[in-house]
This record gives sequence, C-alpha cells and structure tokens, in this order.
Amino acid sequence: MKRRVILFLTAIFFSYAIFAQESAAVFNFLRLPFSAHAAALGGNNISLVEDDISLGYHNPALLINVSDNTLNLNYMTYIADSKVAGAMYNKVFGERSVGAVAARYVDYGSFDGYDENNTATGSFNAKDIEIKIMYSYLLTDMLSGGVSGKFITSKYESYSSVALGVDLGLNYYDEDKNFSASFTLNNLGGQVKAFDDKTEKLPIDVQLGFTKRFAHAPLRFSVTLNNLNHWDKKYFYNADGSEDNFSEMLFKHAIFGADLLLGENFTVSLGYNYRISQELSVAGSKWDGITAGANLAIKRVKLGASYSKLHVSSSSLLFNISYTL
Repeated sequence: MKRRVILFLTAIFFSYAIFAQESAAVFNFLRLPFSAHAAALGGNNISLVEDDISLGYHNPALLINVSDNTLNLNYMTYIADSKVAGAMYNKVFGERSVGAVAARYVDYGSFDGYDENNTATGSFNAKDIEIKIMYSYLLTDMLSGGVSGKFITSKYESYSSVALGVDLGLNYYDEDKNFSASFTLNNLGGQVKAFDDKTEKLPIDVQLGFTKRFAHAPLRFSVTLNNLNHWDKKYFYNADGSEDNFSEMLFKHAIFGADLLLGENFTVSLGYNYRISQELSVAGSKWDGITAGANLAIKRVKLGASYSKLHVSSSSLLFNISYTL
C-alpha cells in the first residue's frame, strides 16, 4: 500500500516539474465547470467530498466517494449563446477502486465568414469535444488518488486540432474532523494534430483545494487555489503601483465557496471567483465573479443548478441530473 502511495506522489511531482512553467495554451474550454455544485462554489472545486459523480470530473480522486452505476447528464449556457452538454457514468470495482467515462461537447454556434476583401464566404460552425476515461483508487483509509486520460478535438471553420491529455489528483479526507484537502494537475499532454504548422500547449493548471465543515453549524467552506503554475504579474500591482505581497498574490488565485446545508438532502451554495471578476469586469459592473446554486437529492436522483455572473451583459446557467441505476 505504501508503495502505491509513493509511486502516485512521484508521478504527480515529476509531472509538475516538467509542465509547471508552461503558459500560452489552446483548448481553454477545458477550464469550464462540469459540476453544477462546483460552478455554484465559484466555478471550480476539487476538494468537496460527496456522493456526486460530477465532482469527479474536476478531481478524479473524488470518484471513490460515488455510488456504483451512477449516470450524470448536464447542460450549460455560456457566453454569446454558446451551449455545453455533457454526460458521465461510473462503475465500482471491488472495495477500493472506481472507474468512469465522461464526454463533453461545446457548441459555439454559427458564424458568418468573410475573406480579406470583406466578401461573404458563407457561414461556419465552431465546436469542441472532450472524452475522458477516469480511475480512482483508495490508497489509504484517508487518501485517494485518481487519474484521467482524455481525447480532445476542436474544429473552427476549416481549422481542426486533436490532443491527448492527462489529469492527476489526490484527496485527503478526515471524516471525523469534516476536513478535506486536494491537489490536482490538470491538462498535462499536448497536440497530436495542430491547427496549423505551430504546435501549441494545453492549459495546464496546478490546483490546491480545501473544504471544512463546522461541527455544530450547517455551514461548509471551500477554498480552491487554481492556476498556481502561472503567476500573472498584471494582477499583482495595486492602484498606487505597489506590488502585492505573497498573501495578496495568493488571494488573487483563490476561489471561495460556502454551502448552507439545509438538512441531509438540500444544499444552497454561494461563491466568488476573483479572476473572473477581473478578466471580464467593466466599469460599473458590481457582481462579476459571483456564483450561486442549489443541490437536491431525492432517493436515487440528484439535481443541481447554478448561476454564474460572468460579465455585466452575460451570465451562465448549469444544470446537472444524476441517477443511481
């Protein structure tokens, strides 16, 4: 058992050493949320331990907590009338391992094409597809690991690309203390077929996450630190020109979420994503980066919905439904 833990940790940190310095990337749709609960908690969560298969999409190590034979379907509206649809299914193998498959399709709609002389060339479509095979293993009583292999393809007008990627995840969960901590390395890999002659990188993302529930209150708080391999300096200066200290820099990589647990089967969530609030905000906009949602469990059925304020003129809705067969 200890050997499995050491091998898994070695794989994660060796991958981090190779990929942590990468920056420019394609396939940024991979950053979109899959889980309505994660979306409601700021757009991402890698440490929430629940019987929710969609959370395993964000961290494959969390699949170990999901009931056998669970099917999930989801649908999301996004910026500029884009639509996202996905599906996921898992299977338990023995007492310590779980496998799953998932797929996601992003449709950006139809566009009018023009050449360099502003002559119409007809309409065209743009789309992204991701297919995942996931596996999670209970390394110890409190530590689980997970890995996802994925096939990615995009087609924009006459340009297309294909890539292969890997996600790695760890989760530590102390049930007695209601505390969970996770670490993930997402989107390791590269293009098999480039859009043109230049090969580009996947949006590699190093993340840390923590979730804590209060012992005597129906509240649970989460913090997810994302994009830790990219310290973008433009966010680390104040209005007076002074540079942020380390704690201020870390805050700007943080996603904050809170759950209000109204009984065993109903949860209301609220979140805030600093990076979205900065990248998409405009003058006069007050609510960019704010997210909210709710989850309801009725026997074998679990329902989730979230709302994300992305921009003064745009928002996103994400709906999940899961059924344990």
